[in-house]
Amino acid sequence: MAHMALTVGFDLDMTLIDSRPGIRACYQALSERTGTYIDADLAVTRLGPPLAEELINWFPAEEIAAMADLYRAMYPAIAITATPAMTGAREAIAAVREAGGRAIVVTAKYEPNAKLHLAHLRIEPDAVIGDLWAEQKAEALREHDAGVYVGDHVGDVRGARTAGALSVAVATGPCPAEELSAAGADVVLTDLTEFPRWLSDYRPARA
Repeated sequence: MAHMALTVGFDLDMTLIDSRPGIRACYQALSERTGTYIDADLAVTRLGPPLAEELINWFPAEEIAAMADLYRAMYPAIAITATPAMTGAREAIAAVREAGGRAIVVTAKYEPNAKLHLAHLRIEPDAVIGDLWAEQKAEALREHDAGVYVGDHVGDVRGARTAGALSVAVATGPCPAEELSAAGADVVLTDLTEFPRWLSDYRPARA
């Protein structure tokens, strides 16, 4: 891989983990706790943006910060064990390592909860950076000199492009392949099972 090791960034929700069961359960618990109706099934169809962008659909603006804190406090006991890895997630991280590269996670999720997910699933990236969405993700991608960013949302595509990284999109989240391509993704994969082969083809091109 030439003289410089490649750093690959990965999004978390719906890229490395299927967070829908845990998030659904946490929204249901928040609804019961607060007495406020939340359509949890609808909420999990639009994962990706920060928590506050979903909560504003159900709570008054002045309550969002408090509800976000409550949700995040409830989250570990409800959502972690309910959340599986996406098919191919461990193999994708392993492929980067086998290529001599570094794998980092850059996510909009609250960082302590992101780390709990990865520890529970025994997925061990080289770094985890949370609380960054869309173009904000470029901050961490640049800091870690990531040449590739893998995500499932058009916000991830924007983050990669802002950072000057290659955008590899997986159509496993709320955005279909056509939307990811239209947003400017350089590569669109069906899921992470296709990533190791793509990476093996990409490396010689870099060298």
